[in-house]
Amino acid sequence: MTRVIAGAAGGTPLTSVPGTATRPTTDRVKEALFSRLEALDAVADARVLDLYAGSGALGVESASRGAASVELVEASERAAGVCQRNAEMINGVLGRRVVTVQRSKAESFLGRVNLAGVDRWDLVFMDPPYPLSEEGLTAVLAAVAPDLSPEAVVVVERSARSPEPAWPTSLERFAEKKYGETRLWFAEPALLAEEDLSAPESDEQRP
Repeated sequence: MTRVIAGAAGGTPLTSVPGTATRPTTDRVKEALFSRLEALDAVADARVLDLYAGSGALGVESASRGAASVELVEASERAAGVCQRNAEMINGVLGRRVVTVQRSKAESFLGRVNLAGVDRWDLVFMDPPYPLSEEGLTAVLAAVAPDLSPEAVVVVERSARSPEPAWPTSLERFAEKKYGETRLWFAEPALLAEEDLSAPESDEQRP
């Protein structure tokens, strides 16, 4: 059983997606991830995008910890239904509509958002499915980059056996962490990385 780790809904169970079509983030990885994100001050009041959301666990965790808004994007009908149930749970706890769900492919959603010119994302989660090619992942990363705020954080979650994403020129990796069979890659807008000339090119660029 997965659950909300901390915040307003801490300890609340989450509905999981039946079967093996999605790869849920374990509570151990989720706790480590959010510990780092909160050290970066990347969650509170953030506008969050959770692509390939699965059950929506990362987006819901963000809402519980004080994100201003969360968009869950999931193409699978079954998984999107689970996202909706988890969104309704956290919105009920918070007493307002913070989390919304879009049943859509990531590429289609990002194309619509770019055309709409909406406010920028502060925190983006991406846990792409195995069938997505390396070229496809790079294309999605490139598509999301124009809609990032200047100090945004992008987190890509993959199997520890997967290669590092081929980052588009608009994004720059600043850290990576491995937790058992899971590897997390952290990136930021490349302009921010170029301006921070005093920071060493290592995992210590950000806490």
